[in-house]
Amino acid sequence: MAPRHFLTLTDLSAVELRALIQRAIELKALQRAGKIHEPLKNKVLGMVFEKSSTRTRVSFETAMAQFGGSAIFLSPRDTQLGRGEPVEDTARVLSRMVDVIMIRTYAHEIIERFAAHSRVPVINALTDQWHPCQLLADMQTWFEHRGDIQGKTVAWIGDGNNMCHTYISAARQFDFHLRIACPQGYEPDGAIMESGMKSGGGHVTLMRDAASAAHNADLIVTDTWTSMGWEEEQEKRLRDFAAYQVNAEIMGHAKPDALFMHCLPAHRGEEVSAEVIDGPQSVVWDEAENRLHAQKALLELLLVQK
Repeated sequence: MAPRHFLTLTDLSAVELRALIQRAIELKALQRAGKIHEPLKNKVLGMVFEKSSTRTRVSFETAMAQFGGSAIFLSPRDTQLGRGEPVEDTARVLSRMVDVIMIRTYAHEIIERFAAHSRVPVINALTDQWHPCQLLADMQTWFEHRGDIQGKTVAWIGDGNNMCHTYISAARQFDFHLRIACPQGYEPDGAIMESGMKSGGGHVTLMRDAASAAHNADLIVTDTWTSMGWEEEQEKRLRDFAAYQVNAEIMGHAKPDALFMHCLPAHRGEEVSAEVIDGPQSVVWDEAENRLHAQKALLELLLVQK
């Protein structure tokens, strides 16, 4: 039987996504209660990192440890990928030795090629185009605090990057409306944007004004203005995004009980003010922790419930 991969949110149905979120909440309660649950005893996760990360590495390693398995961290210095071995060859070999593989890389095409030649499930831990594991954590956080997100309004303020792309996908599958406010030249990918605008009568609206996007929103989300790999553009981006900071004024346009999310790392004084990220409407620390629980639910789905 061919392995099941998780490269984008669309690899799971809307029903499966909601079930996964509920399972993540259950697993979090089990862990908080100190109950041992080891469905992946003796299983091994191979972690391939071309892009570094704090939350991704710690959450996946901890997930495997709590599930009774283990994880192997592989940086570009630790694999032949860093010395020019074809992606396909690495996939063929690595997938004969481990039970599941997560990859954090640049071009999405790399992970697609890897998955096409892997004998075991492959998980997208981030590419330049998508970040589906983060959206699982974001949705878990919303469900914990507010219940179902269906019919709600989410404002994405900032760069039309991989997180923005994944929110477009999430809007379709979780059935919420997404307003995207970004400066000229920083729009989401056209094909991804079009898919969101056409689906089910249109789940996505592109705007220029951050305050208008935030008007009566239930959730405000942002991300760093200069993602990994774009450091040379930092000064230009700081100028171009100056009007897109999520601050108290922007939050004031949202509903009084609106939540604020950020996938981290955050740059206070740039994309978000300190008073917002450290304020009462911010749920970023729950969001960060939920990477662990949502990914445990995902690993369980791919390896136990296949």
